[in-house]
Amino acid sequence: MIQLTNITKSFGGQTLFRNLNLKVTSNQKIGLIGRNGTGKSTLFKIILDEESHDEGEVSIPKNYRIGTLRQHLEFSKPTVHEECAQILPEDEQYNFYKIEKILFGLGFTAEDLEKDPLSFSGGYQIRINLAKLLATEPNMLLLDEPTNYLDILSLRWLKQFIREFDGEVILITHDREFMDAVTTHTMGIQRKGIHMVQGSTVKYYETLALQDETYEKTKLNQDKKRKELEEFIARNKARASTAALAQSKVKILEKMDEMESLESEASLSFKFNYKETPAKVLFRAEELGFGYDEGHPLFEKLTFALENGKCLAIIGKNGKGKSTLLNYIAGELPQQQGELSFHPSTTMAHFGQTNIERLHTKSTIIDEIASVDKKIGIAEVRGICGTMMFSGELADKKIEVLSGGERSRVMLGKIIGTPANLLLLDEPTNHLDMQSIDSLCDAIGSFQGSTIMVTHSEMLLRKLADALIIFHKGTAEYFDGSYDDFLEKIGWEEEEGTSKPKKSKPKLDKKERKKRRTAIIQEKAKEAGPYRKELTFFESKIEELETLEKTQNTALSQASNSGDNSAMIEHSKAVADTQAEIEILFERLEVASEILDEINSKYEIKLAELE
Repeated sequence: MIQLTNITKSFGGQTLFRNLNLKVTSNQKIGLIGRNGTGKSTLFKIILDEESHDEGEVSIPKNYRIGTLRQHLEFSKPTVHEECAQILPEDEQYNFYKIEKILFGLGFTAEDLEKDPLSFSGGYQIRINLAKLLATEPNMLLLDEPTNYLDILSLRWLKQFIREFDGEVILITHDREFMDAVTTHTMGIQRKGIHMVQGSTVKYYETLALQDETYEKTKLNQDKKRKELEEFIARNKARASTAALAQSKVKILEKMDEMESLESEASLSFKFNYKETPAKVLFRAEELGFGYDEGHPLFEKLTFALENGKCLAIIGKNGKGKSTLLNYIAGELPQQQGELSFHPSTTMAHFGQTNIERLHTKSTIIDEIASVDKKIGIAEVRGICGTMMFSGELADKKIEVLSGGERSRVMLGKIIGTPANLLLLDEPTNHLDMQSIDSLCDAIGSFQGSTIMVTHSEMLLRKLADALIIFHKGTAEYFDGSYDDFLEKIGWEEEEGTSKPKKSKPKLDKKERKKRRTAIIQEKAKEAGPYRKELTFFESKIEELETLEKTQNTALSQASNSGDNSAMIEHSKAVADTQAEIEILFERLEVASEILDEINSKYEIKLAELE
């Protein structure tokens, strides 16, 4: 397994991480998270020896193969089959079944295998690279945003593949639902260090919050102690009788480590600008149809209505017409078949894949956002810029120097500046990090108007979608229900019969299941009991000691005010001893909490296996 020891890396005077330590053990599937620019991709390059590091050591066992998904697209063979087969060892050059199995799983058909790789869209070209990677049978996969450009069916296949992959995986993705579905551990680059927990992103952030709370409490106690020492030294260094004692306090102060304030990370948080409407139904679609080639419609005879306050999701494989339908509703394509009837008060705000390209590259961020409505004042425009994490001078940057993610935020800023009751959103999570996606999800969920969105994110679908338009079976179909309802009642035709037969287990009758469930719960209670008692004891003891510390500090302050040096020394020592005891208890509390979480996870799996 690989091991990183005290890795430090800086760029242009800026430290990405310092003294980073990581050990990956057998079959760990690790989700790597962190805000954009924290060094996730750089860490991958260091592991692959494609990027140097300033200090530390990378240890990789001999003959241990690490595979990574390349985003750079270069093909040298005339067919997909030959392109993928060339990476096989000489003795496996004709093992086409191995290649075909992977390609079919990624959504290719038998006919596709004989086509030129360059004839496919960018998304499918990336899948060809993914197939080449998987066919090398690496011990470890480093996957940097593998979900980019993959449609919902390929994502579901990839999810299952990673779960069943016999080896180690480190995965970078902004798709929280995807990450939590495939990983055993979550690891984050935070404040130039790395932290790893067993469990999901939720567990990671909960653990981090607890660590931050403990750190802040410790810092508060230390700052208080530092202030008391400084005040004591200031009062007593000039007196001959207490100068020696003051000097000893100076030495204590010099030995104290100064705890820095925790860095806060900027988060995108916003809400859309709702325009009032009396409409119960914002628009109706009757018998819609459209195609770029005559006789080959992307969709036809599509009928549905959108009520105010509802979210409609458009889903399906890439290249089937999802974005085309959204653009058709937005009025950006000529009408061909059917009729769209909008309520007179309906006002749209459209975030499309091509809209970002319409940004004026020579304009500044503030100019672009101000351009959506002449009524917006400069203060409100600046406020929107700040909401999109372009505060102060950042708002004066020109579009041409921005990254893809930054341009997406500018477009979202323009949507926010537009009063609307109907949002049209085409893959709005592209280029956003995990926290920003959560904010976007919250903003759509709290929007009083209606939303139509194209997305491959199953998290967004499950949280937001009230109804669906599904591109499948060669057409587009309206489905009045949630995404989970769709999977249960209809499902993806491409997935029919593709699931592996499960090993048959003898069916348990109700009585036996209840008996085993009771036994598992008792076993869990027995194993977890001592740690629960420890938690209760530590929490109670910490509370008791914090009360004692307040009393001791009061006594110390009184002794200081009265000039009672012997009492001051006695109370100062008592405070220090209490603080040290509190710190030890906090550490033991955290250890017990982690063990208890692991026990709970273990028995949840055992209980689930009974169902």
